[in-house]
Amino acid sequence: MRSITTFDLQYSHRFYGFKGEAQYLHGHTGIMTIEVEDSINDGVNMVFPCNEIRKTAWEVLQNFDHALILREDDPLLPAILGVYKEQGILNGTPQNKMKGPAFKTELATAYPDARIVVTKETMTVEGMIKLTYDLLKDKLNIAKITFTSGVNGASQEFDTHNDIDRCPLCGISLDENGVCHKCGYRKP
Repeated sequence: MRSITTFDLQYSHRFYGFKGEAQYLHGHTGIMTIEVEDSINDGVNMVFPCNEIRKTAWEVLQNFDHALILREDDPLLPAILGVYKEQGILNGTPQNKMKGPAFKTELATAYPDARIVVTKETMTVEGMIKLTYDLLKDKLNIAKITFTSGVNGASQEFDTHNDIDRCPLCGISLDENGVCHKCGYRKP
């Protein structure tokens, strides 16, 4: 069975090197749906609490919300970083509160203080699915991700191989010591 949750992401990007309208810097409202698959947890009668899926995924996804996403070879990137440095906002400001922890993977690097994500590939809806799965595959048993942005959309299904040990009292993942960070349950 699957538990499903949805996220709204506001972001800007451009397709550097593309010859269509998307070569210009522009913004989107993206809708991402993540489906998590597992057996029903007997203790709480659910696969995975949707609010916990949201918390786990949002920690990563908030780096994309109200952010600029550019490819690493885009000539706009050094110019924007220069302007941010000149303005004194490259390393964040006290008002920049909606940010997740920085990350660096083979596909992208997040600079949450500057609200910029730098990618290896042009950030398409397909690319966003690939990147999201890469960032969350070890935290959630993701069966499917769908992402729509403007009139564009993509969806991908994944094999779920993770055997994530979950709390029988509240359904969320236990840490590496078998402890639930939410309710304090300890696996015997």
